[in-house]
Amino acid sequence: MPRNAGRLNAPQNDSIEAITENKASIFDFVTPTEFVDLPTKGKFYSENHPLHNVDTIEIRHMTAKETDILSSQSLLKKGLAIDRMVENVIVDPNIKVKDLFIGDKNAIIVACRVNGFGPSYETKITCGSCGANNEEIFDLGEVEVKNVDEEITISEKGTFIISLPKSLINVECRLINGTDEQKILKLAEKRKKLNLPDTALTDQLKILIVSLNGETDRGLVEKFIDIMPAYDAVYFRKQYEKTVPNVDMSHNFVCPSCDANTVIDIPFSANFFWPQ
Repeated sequence: MPRNAGRLNAPQNDSIEAITENKASIFDFVTPTEFVDLPTKGKFYSENHPLHNVDTIEIRHMTAKETDILSSQSLLKKGLAIDRMVENVIVDPNIKVKDLFIGDKNAIIVACRVNGFGPSYETKITCGSCGANNEEIFDLGEVEVKNVDEEITISEKGTFIISLPKSLINVECRLINGTDEQKILKLAEKRKKLNLPDTALTDQLKILIVSLNGETDRGLVEKFIDIMPAYDAVYFRKQYEKTVPNVDMSHNFVCPSCDANTVIDIPFSANFFWPQ
């Protein structure tokens, strides 16, 4: 036996085999996956989309790689960190986050937060009655999916109709996807840089409204949106929010300072993916 063998604790053959087996078992680990219910049930996607009429999507559980994406300063500045993370966990490479409808993407985001950091989510809530800032803990495991209303008629193009009560116009509209969301954000940033008034509402309406009483001419559609009666605009937004499939983030909040009882939406605040 060589003189240095004992001093260096050189492993025997059986020890080498054990280490080799241990290494193999480490790399045999497979990242678990889960199926997430899609609020849209795939009903609004076109026939050539991989999620057409599919009610679930398979995602991988978050890993250290996804936490690196979420902490990337360059992606955070561009507002792309969460989108990149979502695209990274989707198992099917043919599904792109830019094509996901917002409700479906939100369902994936909540599922990733739960499997990555657990269901307990602590954040600050400002009371609308007394203005007090309160720490509130939400259980994201209780968040449910709000599916599309079965009474809504969805066309082959994935659009649906909302009838305006004041102008008596039938508005054909569609859901907003990731590409539309980025477009609205870029328009808002551009107007801010140019010190122009905020037009986020009309910008959104011009993207999601397809036709008016069957008229698809974009010039006419956008002109009407600019002069749409306020009553119709408020009604449309309420009906759209009720109709659009999404995750139900509503939560009954009782302010500990003034006992005001209100229903709030669980906020996607800065610590949603960066818990303390």
